[in-house]
Amino acid sequence: MFRRCLPLVAGLMGILMAAAPVSAQQGGDGRTVSDRPWMDKSLSPDERADLVLKQMTLDEKISLLHGTGMAHAEQWQTPLTYLSNGGAGMTVGVPRLGIPNIYMSDAAYGVRSSGENGRYSTALPSNVGAASSWNPEATCDYGAVIGSELRAQGYNMTLGGGVNVTREPRNGRTFEYMGEDPLLAGTLVGNLMKCEQAQHVIGDIKHYAVNDQETGRNIVNAVISKKAMQETDLLAFHIGINIGNPAAVMCSYNRINGDYACENKYTLTDVLKGEWGFKGLVLSDWGGTHSTEKASAAGLDNEEPMGDYFGPKLKEAVDAGRVPMSQIDDHAHRVLRSMFLSGIVDYPIEKSVVDVEHGLEIAQHVEEQSIVLLKNDKGILPLNASKMKSIAIIGGHADVGMISGGGSAQVDPPGGNAIMPPGQGATHWQDHIWFPTSPLKALTARLPSVKLEFNAGKDLSSAAALAKSSDVAIVFAYQWTSEGMDLPSLSLPDNQNALIDAVAKANSRTIVVLETGTAVTMPWLGDVAGVVEAWYAGSRGHIALANVLTGEVNATGKLAMTFPKSEQDLPHPMIPPLTPEDEGQGTGAVNGQDHVGSKYSVSYDEGVKVGYKWYEAEHKQPLFPFGFGLSYTSYSYSDLKTDSGQKTVSFKVKNSGKRAGTEIAEVYAELPDKADEPFKRLVGWQRVELGPAESKTVSVTIDPQMLSIFDEASNGWQLLKGKYRITAGASSEDTPLKGTIEVK
Repeated sequence: MFRRCLPLVAGLMGILMAAAPVSAQQGGDGRTVSDRPWMDKSLSPDERADLVLKQMTLDEKISLLHGTGMAHAEQWQTPLTYLSNGGAGMTVGVPRLGIPNIYMSDAAYGVRSSGENGRYSTALPSNVGAASSWNPEATCDYGAVIGSELRAQGYNMTLGGGVNVTREPRNGRTFEYMGEDPLLAGTLVGNLMKCEQAQHVIGDIKHYAVNDQETGRNIVNAVISKKAMQETDLLAFHIGINIGNPAAVMCSYNRINGDYACENKYTLTDVLKGEWGFKGLVLSDWGGTHSTEKASAAGLDNEEPMGDYFGPKLKEAVDAGRVPMSQIDDHAHRVLRSMFLSGIVDYPIEKSVVDVEHGLEIAQHVEEQSIVLLKNDKGILPLNASKMKSIAIIGGHADVGMISGGGSAQVDPPGGNAIMPPGQGATHWQDHIWFPTSPLKALTARLPSVKLEFNAGKDLSSAAALAKSSDVAIVFAYQWTSEGMDLPSLSLPDNQNALIDAVAKANSRTIVVLETGTAVTMPWLGDVAGVVEAWYAGSRGHIALANVLTGEVNATGKLAMTFPKSEQDLPHPMIPPLTPEDEGQGTGAVNGQDHVGSKYSVSYDEGVKVGYKWYEAEHKQPLFPFGFGLSYTSYSYSDLKTDSGQKTVSFKVKNSGKRAGTEIAEVYAELPDKADEPFKRLVGWQRVELGPAESKTVSVTIDPQMLSIFDEASNGWQLLKGKYRITAGASSEDTPLKGTIEVK
């Protein structure tokens, strides 16, 4: 790999060494910036890209179409890797023309490898947690923090923006995505990317597409109909792209109906660049490129993190006439356009100090809206200091911290892994890492008159004894997930179900706080008084959690994904096992390409029935439905009205309780019978802030796209004539208001 890159690298080294810095007023060709018409900000990104392209050599164009290696990864190194700022990779720009290098970093819920690079970054709550806020403004703030911290650290491109819908909840990367519904996920990731890219970093939405499990992720063939793909996975991407206008899309590792995602003409050219008119660049996931000519023709624009296929081999193919210059120009134009669109040319990187306090404030604010109250028998929550003297805090390392998600999304905690001795922090990308965010300390600060005592939960009898002697017991349970692995089941690991059972038997006033990356099964649900889903809570999760548990902040979050009763209720009770010859594929950052002939596949024969649609169509009762979440107050719905012409739905929501709160009012539609989709689909929602006894009228306008179906025969979307049943309420299973909209 190293030798194959040497000819091109040598040329690029010469370019870099000879050229003036990007921010200089004179380029390598002796001309001033004012002589460069592409620096005219009044021109469109496309016009500016065209002007630059005319000045570029073939070598300079190809330099934009691949990476130069990745720091901290031995298998991905070139002589230029040391320039990559310690990130995931770098694409060399054209300094003589004022075109900067692109410096990339993983940044799903915060900037990766900051501690390793001697820097700091904020960990936001996990993406699926943020999705449970159902709040586009919160996800905008989320993206803005990451974008600003990327720039402060010297990066100008994010590798975040995950929006793969939750087809397989055991997927180790569920926590990086935004739930199971395309409208919710697409809307939230679009706002995240819009506000992240506004910080002058290239926005990236990923992993395109149908990348819904980690098992065999770089060999698995996702078999799925066009209709199912268009109405679920692709729809989430389309909505996100329309809202966020990200400059880049990252294609995924897996195959889709036989072709690798990064050389799949249907998804890249026919749909993304054709039907949707996407003008940005498509880059491969790291090591996800498998060809030169096929990938180029299919619509891949940039290979990462090396130049195995889009380096010397691509130039050779051009010289031999196997790849037309028009393809090279289109690829390079898209990279250049993305640089102008995002502002990285006009606003060169200036490293600065991260605004730590601002990041912490946003992380706390988002987490407070992300926490979902799942059970609250007899009003055990919020905790009332005047009615208790002692609380047992049990398990989950809650004395020192809260767990986070692993893999390339991992954010380094300040001071290292909280459960490790100083100086012995995590070094592996799949280490189980706790942030130094102690729920015990945060609750102690919020409840100074109450005695809080911690038990690690390793010995069930001692944990039960502490619970029995306390007024309330809170068990902190965790479930670690990561890129490069799928969960064997949705059951809590490490004997935690037995711990909860023991504590609940000792004290009926037991509350379970879940720190998870996806759904969990709860065999103990009937025996505990309260359940709170905190997700991976981020850099100030302990304070946010303490505020919700004590009622300083009312619970508002609602599930962005269904929690099943058991794996047997899933569309696929088991993830298909790998064959012996494929064993290990998908478990590392990248895997060898000697398995390209693998027959491993997963068939998504459930089609469009993803998440709550599956449970309704199959008449299965979930543990907790999509859109579910309790509050410390109560709400009532009334007076639904519809307007078929404007496709609007209005109704009243009243706070019928005694404290202020925010209700997430959800609107669903059921299509006419001829659609052959016997289940509801989310078509809109609104967050409603209400004081005690206050009522407001909610109005939701339904995008016709959300009422349409994809017709394979005509290869397009159809809005069927007929009556659409409209329902509204507090969750996908609780929609008391009913009406109709008629399409004529």
